[in-house]
Amino acid sequence: MDAVYQAQREALKMPEGDRQIRYVEHKSAYFSVPSGKTENYTLVEITLFPGRSLKAKRHLYKSIVQRFGELGIAPSDIFIVLYEPPLDNWGLRSGMPASEVDLGFNLNV
Repeated sequence: MDAVYQAQREALKMPEGDRQIRYVEHKSAYFSVPSGKTENYTLVEITLFPGRSLKAKRHLYKSIVQRFGELGIAPSDIFIVLYEPPLDNWGLRSGMPASEVDLGFNLNV
């Protein structure tokens, strides 16, 4: 989890302490590993506010792969998917759409 957090801080300029991260491990009976991958196959799914540039996303992907590599996970075993629901689809701060509040950080990185 720290590897993903640090990659987000570096590449997306996420605010310090923004650790909305969860780790879910599935037993092999409930998660199919694609052909040609090892038991270290890791699917990283990140739901984030839209607005980041392709350059920032590339930086994120490379940073995650590098940090996971330090943990012994081969680049070929890493699959990353970003989900970017529109700001209107995020309810926060007492039920306000994210599009109507000051998030406190820049999404245009």
